[in-house]
Amino acid sequence: MLTWVIYDIQDNKVRNKVAKTCLGTGIYRVQKSVFLGDLNLNRIDELSLKIKNLVNEEKDSVYIFPMCKDDFNKVKLIGQAFDKKLVTDEVKALFL
Repeated sequence: MLTWVIYDIQDNKVRNKVAKTCLGTGIYRVQKSVFLGDLNLNRIDELSLKIKNLVNEEKDSVYIFPMCKDDFNKVKLIGQAFDKKLVTDEVKALFL
């Protein structure tokens, strides 16, 4: 299932750990605080638990949005949707 992870995390150390956790699950960074990739439900749950153990729930915000392919195809990208330095061809292929 295509999954977005979007966050606003205050502490640099925690933010870096969350980013590494996202990358470790095989999802791709598309902007500095946005990741996208294909995860099954078990991996989504695993990622959610790992992130929950890292963040301060009173200060930080993390959104994990699983989407079916039909809903993903309805996503509208406006302007500079991706940070070109971060996005791989694999991510670009999801939008073709």
